[in-house]
Amino acid sequence: MRDGYIRTAAMTPKIRVADCEYNINNIRELMTEAYKADTAIAVFPEMCITGYTCNDLFLHDRLLNAALEGLVCLRDYSAYTPGMMSFVGLPYEMNGKLYNVVAALMNGRIYGIVPKMFLPNYGEFYERRQFTPGFKECVNVEIAGEKIPFGSNLLITYDNNRKLKVAVEICEDLWTPEPPSISHAKNGATLIVNASASNETIGKDSYRKQLVSGQSARLVCGYVYASAGGGESTQDIVFSGHNLICENGTVLAEAHKFLDESVYADIDLDRIYSERRRMSTYDVKENSPYTVVRAEGLIDKELELIRYFDKAPFVPSDKMERDSRCEEILNIQTYGLKKRLEHTGCKSAVIGISGGLDSTLALLVTVRAFDLCGIDRSGISCITMPCFGTTDRTYNNAVKLTKQLGCTLREISIVKSVRQHFEDIGHDENVHNVTYENGQARERTQILMDIANQINGMVIGTGDMSELALGWATYNGDHMSMYGVNASVPKTLVRHLVEFYADTCGNAELTAVLKDVLATPVSPELLPPKEDGTIAQKTEDLVGPYELHDFFLYHMLRFGAEPAKLYRIARIAFAEEYDDYTIYRWLRTFTWRFFAQQFKRSCLPDGPKVGSVAVSPRGDLRMPSDASVHEWIKQLDIIKETNGYE
Repeated sequence: MRDGYIRTAAMTPKIRVADCEYNINNIRELMTEAYKADTAIAVFPEMCITGYTCNDLFLHDRLLNAALEGLVCLRDYSAYTPGMMSFVGLPYEMNGKLYNVVAALMNGRIYGIVPKMFLPNYGEFYERRQFTPGFKECVNVEIAGEKIPFGSNLLITYDNNRKLKVAVEICEDLWTPEPPSISHAKNGATLIVNASASNETIGKDSYRKQLVSGQSARLVCGYVYASAGGGESTQDIVFSGHNLICENGTVLAEAHKFLDESVYADIDLDRIYSERRRMSTYDVKENSPYTVVRAEGLIDKELELIRYFDKAPFVPSDKMERDSRCEEILNIQTYGLKKRLEHTGCKSAVIGISGGLDSTLALLVTVRAFDLCGIDRSGISCITMPCFGTTDRTYNNAVKLTKQLGCTLREISIVKSVRQHFEDIGHDENVHNVTYENGQARERTQILMDIANQINGMVIGTGDMSELALGWATYNGDHMSMYGVNASVPKTLVRHLVEFYADTCGNAELTAVLKDVLATPVSPELLPPKEDGTIAQKTEDLVGPYELHDFFLYHMLRFGAEPAKLYRIARIAFAEEYDDYTIYRWLRTFTWRFFAQQFKRSCLPDGPKVGSVAVSPRGDLRMPSDASVHEWIKQLDIIKETNGYE
């Protein structure tokens, strides 16, 4: 189970109502199919051994005996799919009462039987006519000489996977105000399986999907939902085989309806554990009333992952959703700044405008905040401070942008003051090292702060979260401001926010400027331009592609992914963009810089959180500035040695 992944399957077999022999043969075929696909957990529908729509035939011994014989047959067959646990539904009689149950089978054993707790008896459902509601505390029943725990409060654990803990609920259980899965999760279950027979009516599939997805999010778990299909009786209702596999609110796999389609998904148990560990309000029972059954020999293979990994986890791929997200983020940034302006009584703002993406976004947010406050935009002082690395393109864009937005432009060349500073500290201007670069950045910040004092204004920070993660900011230079509106916006999202504004501002000239800003390479412009006047210093050539760093940042901070896992999933996500060595190289850079540069994040200015990942020392990231990176680098060293990287 490397990196916490296990493969699950939700499967709908072809059945004939009340023909157990036929049904068993088809269930076995699907068990074999799932096993060949390296599945660890295979879930089948409610009453799949008999069919759900048998109605009063459930009261006949002939059917009940055939179902029990079928269960024993499947139990024995599970020895031929070693290490895979299958969950199958059937009617089961105990003490003269009939129960709707699911049995867990693996390695030639029945590990437990779970009864349905809530029996629907409304609309098209009449389960209480034949069945008795289940009970929580487990009792022992005997089937074919084997003693088996029987009850809802049953938790199945595995000797070779401490993070996998499986519990069961059945169809209607999920649709009730207090599903059993709530208790299951609070008692440690990380994966809920649901054997269901949910019929199809108009719009029900959407609600069902929301229900399964929502429950997996609420309980922070994996959820495998297998539903009855086309073989059921259509006397009054129709079943579509709407199988679903979800993880913490994300739909990993969904079957096409009416095709009796099996679906597979790799569930990330590490991600579930990480999220539960992070949530201090996740209530876990100390004295569990559950019967815990330990299964031995769960399938343990190196999976070739079938899971999808989004290359841009901060950016929705759907344009409509992306535009909605951009509007929401701009509002969060804007209202954060609006409150700060109102609280301080500032009628002026100061922004270092460079013609780059970050300062452009900060200016757009500030303009929106001033409009909301009813303050004239002329109170926004945009300071352009050309020096050794400034190019005509960025300078012209800064000027045009300021004028189009109706702000006040001030140009202050820092060449003379920086040279004086170099003379004061004895630095050779021809030595283009960190002193050469940071001297310019700190001079610019000094000017911004002093102008803010001059006009009783507020310096608006421009740096984004990706730069903060990498420490790609000059300490007490562009690192510092009075309010950092971009502090939790990753670089990959900055671009889309500016693009969204360009597409929706309704000003053709402003749109043209913003589009050119978007087309300009990301650069601090601290080194002299090339002979042709173009940018010589491109950030991504120095620290690596921001799309990779944002991917690493998201999965490391959001889900606690370790370097080995980051390397593995990045290779899948970026298979068409980067070779393996390139991913390793920049992952090593990211890891080292993230630890080494924490001291800059430990003293960040205030700024609004916009998403689920942030690096504020007062919010999401309480990390010591002198933490050692050694344990993380050890994993990268193993990757290096294994692959023969230099």
